[in-house]
Amino acid sequence: MTVAEAMWKARPVLASRVGGIQDQLRHGTSGLLLEDPSDLVGFDRAVQALLTDRDQAQRMGEAAHRRVCSDYLAPRRLIQDLDLIDRVAG
Repeated sequence: MTVAEAMWKARPVLASRVGGIQDQLRHGTSGLLLEDPSDLVGFDRAVQALLTDRDQAQRMGEAAHRRVCSDYLAPRRLIQDLDLIDRVAG
């Protein structure tokens, strides 16, 4: 939920490519994913990139917000559940 909350607030997310995080973020589009969670040099570079290119960071944040709206909110889940019921009952 933490990643989705940041995305909802239109913030670019910097995270490690682990677990469900890598399914939520699109690297370079809605945030940045580090391959190795212990890579401090890579983390530093990613933070600097976000702080240096504010326009890109804003675009990532806006893309993150759109992704949460389209894929992770309750109405989307309800539609998916109804589609599943329709296919099973079909």
